[in-house]
Amino acid sequence: MKTAARETSLIAEEISRAANGEAWHGPATMEALAEVDSETAVARPIRSAHTIWEIVLHMTAWAREVERRLRERSQPLLGEEDWPPVTSTSAEAWSAALEDLADAHARLRQTIREFSPARLSDGVDGAAGLSAREQGTFYVMLHGLAQHDAYHTGQIAVLKKAQMG
Repeated sequence: MKTAARETSLIAEEISRAANGEAWHGPATMEALAEVDSETAVARPIRSAHTIWEIVLHMTAWAREVERRLRERSQPLLGEEDWPPVTSTSAEAWSAALEDLADAHARLRQTIREFSPARLSDGVDGAAGLSAREQGTFYVMLHGLAQHDAYHTGQIAVLKKAQMG
């Protein structure tokens, strides 16, 4: 099937647009983060919300987890695996966090391109230990990550606007 063989490339491109540019929904993740410095990233303008930095670490964790799930058995991310703590608030640490996010997305896109399109409708291996939201097919998981990233990019935009105007 020509269409099925192309699907993984299309999904990788969707994740690329959401992360790097030309996203349908508005600014891509890296575009939204372009003017954010370490002070803005660690600030908590909405007391009960995550910071931009925490969201970046969370998005990185999930990009890495989805890549791992494409290669091996699934298991849930728990606690600090899901929402890693900010351990240093220096400008260097912020730059490293942004580089890690970009790298995680690049590696994921490469893994998606190498993933067999015939497996997109397969259930995610080991999904029995996952929450109902995390269960499903590889196809649903990959599109879910794109939706996840768009959601969190929207949060970043709101937090940025609350601080930077």
